[in-house]
Amino acid sequence: MTEAISTNSPSSPFHKGERHIQQKLGVRDKIERMGHRAIRSFLTEQHRDFYSGLKYAFLGHADRDGRPWASILFKQSGLLTSPHNRTLHIHAKPVAGDPLNEVTTAGTRLGLLGIDLSSRRRNRVAGIIDRVTTDGMELRVVQAFGNCPKYIQTRAIQIINPETLPPSSAIELNRLDTQATELIGNSDTFFVASHMANGGEASEGADVSHRGGNSGFIRIDDDRCLTIPDYQGNNYFNTLGNFVENPRAGLLFIDFNNGNLLTMTGTVEILWDSPDISLFPGASRLWTFRLERGLWLNNTLPLRWSRPQ
Repeated sequence: MTEAISTNSPSSPFHKGERHIQQKLGVRDKIERMGHRAIRSFLTEQHRDFYSGLKYAFLGHADRDGRPWASILFKQSGLLTSPHNRTLHIHAKPVAGDPLNEVTTAGTRLGLLGIDLSSRRRNRVAGIIDRVTTDGMELRVVQAFGNCPKYIQTRAIQIINPETLPPSSAIELNRLDTQATELIGNSDTFFVASHMANGGEASEGADVSHRGGNSGFIRIDDDRCLTIPDYQGNNYFNTLGNFVENPRAGLLFIDFNNGNLLTMTGTVEILWDSPDISLFPGASRLWTFRLERGLWLNNTLPLRWSRPQ
């Protein structure tokens, strides 16, 4: 008989919030063994090759007040390079108005999601900024692992001349305006950042993850609150595990048609047994997001994507 794995294992690749949910849902032993095989402290050659071909990537981080945000970085070529399997160089700066600009300093913990919507491939990194460079930053890899393509909508990318963009702008909001309601209400994709303060455990720090579903899969409850379905995944519970320890999230929505960004930070609550789950076909559970601060970052991306295929 296999010995049960403790939820407090100091050598676990998962922190206590992740372990708590794994235990709660009866997958703790299985996922612990899987995590030891799949989660590494370095980048495999396959992952290094994948990152080197990306034109955009997503970062999760926390601002000076500990509020999580999700960001996108982009460059037509050479966005990410890996001179060593424990190092990832990011050759891009955040867009104007992005809260990431305020915390891009040595020692900042970041979560990175490399994703190619055209091929539906994605991989994750948790790391620490070792140094800031003239064109970006050098990230020291703490954890790295792959993700399956489930729930990713296939989209082709088009790069436009950035000189043709209208002037960019950053507009604050503390309520969902008409433009935000329309974007979220029709969305099939968003990105969520979460954060657990440093306490000496594995996988803690910042994280960013992709979330997808059918168009309109997010319910808008009022001008500050969203209800979001959580579908079956890899059972690592990186995002929800962070929510257990720090019930805050950063959400990033991309207007794929014109390159505008809607980024928000706020509080969350996991709904384990809500009767509303019957309204979200296929969901395993729900969580709510309540907006505290939001930003429209308009005319910032020289990228356009096709409709989902």
